[in-house]
Amino acid sequence: QVQLVEAGGGWVQPGGSLRRYCVASESDSSIYAMGWYRQAPGKQREFVARLDISDNTYITDSVKGRFAISRGNAKNTVYLQMNSCKPEDTAVYYCFQDRGVRYWGQGTQVTVSS
Repeated sequence: QVQLVEAGGGWVQPGGSLRRYCVASESDSSIYAMGWYRQAPGKQREFVARLDISDNTYITDSVKGRFAISRGNAKNTVYLQMNSCKPEDTAVYYCFQDRGVRYWGQGTQVTVSS
């Protein structure tokens, strides 16, 4: 069973930055996409960013220009750089990896407030 471990969450002031990190317990050449979702209180989980095997990136409009997704040196790692954070970015963030089936991280709280 593949496990995804997330790190880098926490609290940040409006306008600040955070760098999220997600690593899988197993490296696999069949990973064809990795990315992030988030879920704010009282809302449904929503797509944030995705990076596919060809290094194409997809960023949701609400964070475009502020967030960036990238691959780590190891194929089983993915980063989410969060810049110019806003209070509406407050949510539990979940990473995922698609390997024929989708695996999810445990979710990590990100709070943007002054």
